[in-house]
Amino acid sequence: MANRDTPAPIRVGLIRCDTHGAYYGALMAAHDPLRLQRPLAPGGTSRYSWQTGGAHFYFYTDYANASRLTVEAVDGFRLTKVWDEHVDAAECLAALFTEPPQVCDSVEQVSDEVDLVFIADCNGDGSDHLQLARPGLEKGVATFVDKPMARTLADARELVELAAAHNAPLTSISILRALPQARDFAQRLAEVGDLQFGSVQGGGPSLAGQIHTISLAQHIFGTGIVGVRAMGDDNPNTIHLDYGEGAGYPARGVTLSCDVGPVWHCAFQASAYGPQGAIHSPPLGDFVFPYGAAEVLRQVRDMTHTGQVPALTADMVQAVAIAEASRRAHESGTRIALDPTTSGVTP
Repeated sequence: MANRDTPAPIRVGLIRCDTHGAYYGALMAAHDPLRLQRPLAPGGTSRYSWQTGGAHFYFYTDYANASRLTVEAVDGFRLTKVWDEHVDAAECLAALFTEPPQVCDSVEQVSDEVDLVFIADCNGDGSDHLQLARPGLEKGVATFVDKPMARTLADARELVELAAAHNAPLTSISILRALPQARDFAQRLAEVGDLQFGSVQGGGPSLAGQIHTISLAQHIFGTGIVGVRAMGDDNPNTIHLDYGEGAGYPARGVTLSCDVGPVWHCAFQASAYGPQGAIHSPPLGDFVFPYGAAEVLRQVRDMTHTGQVPALTADMVQAVAIAEASRRAHESGTRIALDPTTSGVTP
């Protein structure tokens, strides 16, 4: 007999079956782990890295048992619909699951008869997120938008306004913003005494990677950012976050070095400096990212059940604002002011 206190599984419509779609999907729905390891039929076309075993490699790290999940799955979801611009990729992903979801013909179909629309995006710049989210939000469906929430602050704000207009809970959270191992490092900051300076390295030159770097800085050093400077040959690959004189924030700010060349399994590194010394994080990379993804799913699950938007949503809006400010700073060679109370760029 079912427990009356246990809510029904959240019916999920997944938009974009890329590596993040497979990543989150494998954490929220029962699947065949060996098929996740070798999802493509002989001669099949690989559209995304998960189709060559990328997701399996980090979820099933027990070398003696390729079917033993070594990260925590998140219950309470049922994947019912999927869509991707590549129909074969959507069909490939659907075939992984114990209860295969419907492969939809259009984005609009994904938000019919579901409780949550989940927009995945592994390497994109967010420029299509407003378009992808609109059908579900206008139907009042709870929605998760992968990082970055949008390419521009204007689009991010329009997403928030659209969700509010239709009473549709909306969130966007980077895995790095929810990563437990980053939280553990942040709890060590007192070891350096009065925090003077911080740095974060990694992510790469794309906006997707840059947003992760910004989100990690928010997680470790806080969100009281009042100004942004940037430099780089072609892109703002080195970004300085100015925290002003806020108590508890790094007095000399935080420098983000996004494009640092090849790194070990996509690992980020963080450091903090003060009069009592320096501390350095362990590699924050692919072997721990699944734990951040699981935390994101727990927050999304709570939002869908309660209608309460996670507090971390505002941090993603700010991350988009910081990324936009870094582009302006790079073009102008000047400091761009930020208003941390509104998650926006000042004129």
